[in-house]
Amino acid sequence: MKDTLRKLCEAYGPSGNEGQVRDLIRSEIEGLADSVRVDALGNLIAVKGSGGHRVMLAAHMDEIGVIITHIDENGFLRFAPVGGVWTLGLSGRRVAFADGTIGAIGLEKLDDRDRVPAMAKFYIDIGASKKDEVHLKVGDMAVMTRPFVTNGGRWIGKAMDNRAGCAVLIETMRRLKAPKHEVAFVFTTQEEVGLRGATTSAFGLDPEIAVAVDVTGTGDTPKAAPMAVSLGEGAAIKVRDGGMLAHLGVKDLLVQRAEENGIAYQLEVLEGGTTDGRAIQTSRAGVPTGVVSVPTRYIHSPSEMIDERDAEACASLLVVLLENDITL
Repeated sequence: MKDTLRKLCEAYGPSGNEGQVRDLIRSEIEGLADSVRVDALGNLIAVKGSGGHRVMLAAHMDEIGVIITHIDENGFLRFAPVGGVWTLGLSGRRVAFADGTIGAIGLEKLDDRDRVPAMAKFYIDIGASKKDEVHLKVGDMAVMTRPFVTNGGRWIGKAMDNRAGCAVLIETMRRLKAPKHEVAFVFTTQEEVGLRGATTSAFGLDPEIAVAVDVTGTGDTPKAAPMAVSLGEGAAIKVRDGGMLAHLGVKDLLVQRAEENGIAYQLEVLEGGTTDGRAIQTSRAGVPTGVVSVPTRYIHSPSEMIDERDAEACASLLVVLLENDITL
């Protein structure tokens, strides 16, 4: 899974511009599904198996980024966030545009250094001296750029949210030999800006049960908000987050399968934020939906950190879910 995740994390894929990530995933799952298609919103949908229940597994491809809003006469780029970009620590970061252009984020002189600066105080410097030297245009997007690195069993990189979830789905497809159900593996678009790909794909697929796979925060760093999730302790099975209550039947079945198969797990209550599960849960007349999360430190930073064992546990849990009967 590590090599797959490395390629995914280092790819360019802000919300609405997931094409490079989608192409990578498509190459990784070649020959693993009965059918593969891309829908109108850019979601990649791979179906494997038949009979049983119609099951939807969803992981979003997009990452947070920035979008050019203005180019000044000196060639500096002003920008707005695409998704939840935090200004704290933004100064000095490098960003990459779709064509490979690299820029450095600069910060205007501050009158009060004790306050976190507003987004309007930042700009991107691509080395241009005047506006005419800038080949980029308003509306072009950039993402933070950092290499994927490993430190023992800990993996660190940008866009773990949610390339880690995508890697888990790919690994699940590789291991899944005899699904008892018709499983739609959906790699969704535009989660970071409003769960849009999950909304349309769930409506189109009309699943009978669904599980979203995403990252979640942890409570195991210095002075972190209390949270019963830690790196290295297994897959996080969601009970609640800021946007949904997991379906009790799905949550309980995930716990049951984990315990039956000796798969490490932890229960997750996330007080803020949500996942594609929220949109899927309320699709059409409602879909029993759960979430399996990869515990992650430093979410929405260029150095998101996960533990290899947790990602492996997530994939193992999904496989045993799909290779057995589902009764809620």
